[in-house]
Amino acid sequence: MFTISFIPAFKDNYIWLLTLGQRAAVVDPGDAAPVLARLEADGLRLESILITHHHADHQGGVAALLERWPAEVFAPASESITGCSRPLRGGETIEVLGQAVRVMAVPGHTLGHLAYLAPGALFCGDTLFGAGCGRLFEGSPAQMAASLDRLAALPEPTLVYCAHEYTEMNLRFALAVEPDNPDLRARVTLVAARRAAGLPSVPSTLAEEKATNPFLRCGEAAVIAAALQQAAPDRSKTAIFAALRAWRNNF
Repeated sequence: MFTISFIPAFKDNYIWLLTLGQRAAVVDPGDAAPVLARLEADGLRLESILITHHHADHQGGVAALLERWPAEVFAPASESITGCSRPLRGGETIEVLGQAVRVMAVPGHTLGHLAYLAPGALFCGDTLFGAGCGRLFEGSPAQMAASLDRLAALPEPTLVYCAHEYTEMNLRFALAVEPDNPDLRARVTLVAARRAAGLPSVPSTLAEEKATNPFLRCGEAAVIAAALQQAAPDRSKTAIFAALRAWRNNF
């Protein structure tokens, strides 16, 4: 199995670096400069680029990386992605650094959004965050709720490698939804300590997200009650999710 580390970019992006010996792959390189610097400093050879969706902070560095390395670019077939050589729609299994990686369609944040599942590791872009989920720029609440259900059904020890350091902000919202959740209060303390020490809050595990992320808890009584107070029209999962997402947008 490859080793996973992060390359910080912009204000709060994480570009995930996968390495096996001197072979490398990157996930969502929005900025080429820090990736090139890391590859050259570590003597790595870039073989693969995995793109989850078309937003510039996730694919903006691809062209410059391809000028230096003839890497294969895996990306959503239905979105405009620079240099895409392997268009994907979900359901495929690809090979990355000799490892089988499952491709999952997770529309919501964008319509073509993909997630990549390696053994024990989920690279989910802007679909699932630490204690949160992405905004619905293109998809519907029903699509995003279904995408999150697919991710939540994965094994609970799966590590969640999301693309942004949003956890502390998301936890403040989660506490507004479920102030009496003891797992959530414990996570707030843990994440605060990690961030104070200059450490990332991610990856988390799916088990942790299912215990503390309100968007994965739309069937819990406390979450339903909070969403109904925010004008959710009924108790269906889609209605509860939509009310939570609208609340979070203005939180």
